[in-house]
Amino acid sequence: MSYVLGRRSLWVFDFDGTLSPIVPDRTEARLHRECERMLRFLARSPWNRVAVLSSRRLDDVVSRVPVPGIFIGGASGLEWRLPGGHRIGPGAASEGLLAARRRAVFPLFEEIASVPGVEIEDKGWSVAIHYRNASPHSFRRRVSLLQRLRHRKGIKVYRGPEVVEVPLLGGGGKSAGVRRLCRLADWDPARERIVYVGDDENDAVAIRWVLSNGGIGIVVGNRITVPNAHHVEDPAGLTRAIRDLEEIDPGRIPAEAGGGAA
Repeated sequence: MSYVLGRRSLWVFDFDGTLSPIVPDRTEARLHRECERMLRFLARSPWNRVAVLSSRRLDDVVSRVPVPGIFIGGASGLEWRLPGGHRIGPGAASEGLLAARRRAVFPLFEEIASVPGVEIEDKGWSVAIHYRNASPHSFRRRVSLLQRLRHRKGIKVYRGPEVVEVPLLGGGGKSAGVRRLCRLADWDPARERIVYVGDDENDAVAIRWVLSNGGIGIVVGNRITVPNAHHVEDPAGLTRAIRDLEEIDPGRIPAEAGGGAA
């Protein structure tokens, strides 16, 4: 894989399934060793800005990405920790709207949680519905309840690997998160390159926005298909693809930063 990039690039990476392999227990997700080296390498260049953007709570993703000098976004970009350590939230008005939305929709989440094997993960600004352990016999009921959820005003549902992600505020997906990142980083997508890397439906929306602004999208794995985006198999394959970018001289990458599975 080979790309022609401008000298300045904003690199935005999803976490789960992109920088970390998907694991049965999400609390055990860890930054892939080669991906950590890749992030550190990219962040050292004065021509790069680097961000990790996750639907996890901000504190959760910060604890999993021990890389200095980068932007880290939680709640799909409603919350950010800036490279200097300062944190920015969505504001008091959004917090009030969130409280009202949670009161309105949580009875339906409780009904969904009653399906055997379904687990509800409350992330504050969003809710993940995990159905990895759900019985096949509950399929129709799950689909019916998710349809009711999709029909709720202001609610979007994004599919992931055996999970659906439900932002609780309108405009709370990763596409909006990338746009907010551009404002925080003083980045003009019309003039400066953005590279977005992700693996699920929430990422797909962001990738399409980046592509529409002349940027580059990279899909990890086979869970989504985005026209004109590039594809790599897994986090280790991602590190190899990044090494192929024409603006990076492979001879300048430390030997320990080469591709390969951890």
